[in-house]
Amino acid sequence: MTLASQINLSHQTGVHAKIAYTGTELRDFVVTELASQFDVDQHELDLNNLEQYLNDQSLLTLPDILIIEADKKEQWVSLISKIRKNPLLQGMIIVVLSVFSNKTWKGKAMQLKIHDFYTYPFPIEDLTERLGFLVKFKLIKPKLAELSQTVDVRYQMPYYKRLFDIAVSGGALLMLSPFFLIIAALIRLESKGPVIYKSKRVGTGYKVFNFYKFRSMRTGADQEIAKLAALNQYTDTETGKSAFVKIKDDPRITRIGKFIRNTSIDELPQLFNVLKGDMSLVGNRPLPLYEAEMLTSNEWTTRFLGPAGLTGLWQISKRGKEEMSERERKKLDNYYAANYSFWLDLKIIIGTFPALLQKEKV
Repeated sequence: MTLASQINLSHQTGVHAKIAYTGTELRDFVVTELASQFDVDQHELDLNNLEQYLNDQSLLTLPDILIIEADKKEQWVSLISKIRKNPLLQGMIIVVLSVFSNKTWKGKAMQLKIHDFYTYPFPIEDLTERLGFLVKFKLIKPKLAELSQTVDVRYQMPYYKRLFDIAVSGGALLMLSPFFLIIAALIRLESKGPVIYKSKRVGTGYKVFNFYKFRSMRTGADQEIAKLAALNQYTDTETGKSAFVKIKDDPRITRIGKFIRNTSIDELPQLFNVLKGDMSLVGNRPLPLYEAEMLTSNEWTTRFLGPAGLTGLWQISKRGKEEMSERERKKLDNYYAANYSFWLDLKIIIGTFPALLQKEKV
């Protein structure tokens, strides 16, 4: 007997989310537990008729989230591939559950750009929390932009901090402009592509902005992250997931890129971000969207309620050290958000200079 479950997540997220669940192996474990917290409607559905089910839906009745159990014949792979090619289903959240431990499947799931992959056994609380988080970040439009307007605590940068940022970043940019031209020329001579790399980052209060760096990787490096997951120093060996991405001996880095990364020269264009007010000289590092979306619990949202910065406690504490765990880094972020001050900022700035030269190639 198969099952399709529609789960109302409004209790957690304040938004109605329709979820279709397909599978039998984990049905009792997953649906029974979710039913204790959410409203559940049951409908018959399996991998053979899921595609037809989706085709029969209108734009108003399409499920927002699909939870699909992986099958040994890998029918789930071809099915998700078809779903991804359908423009009407591009915004659908897809989570895959598996009763088999298969590293190849995780790689295929990443290539399909699903939102999460769980291998049994896993804490049902993690799945529940993840679904609520995905609803908040994927279904509420315009996503992070609106979330930034509804955070519980507002961060207002102290006047002294903003004035200090403007004075230092403006002066540094003026003095470093000839050096910037030299670095730009070296980057351009070695590889094709823009000199400045721009990416979307999540900063204070979940606000998204364009983040500037000197390009240190070959063009198209972002699309290779999934293939290099095994090299990520923060990847959990059991779950295969991580909130942060930091790859040792990253093969995507160019020769000049290794130099500017190991000396932190690649970070200097962020002085423009500081001057613009996107971030401060000292604060928690703004995260890429895919990293911010992994910080799903209230315990870790504290880091977004303090200033985003060019340097911070992480940089001067254990930057580049392999033994630094993901949890340690997040605790440092939370500590700074709750305890920052002028004197702590000054201490961090002074401590940043000896931390610029990294021993590890990360």
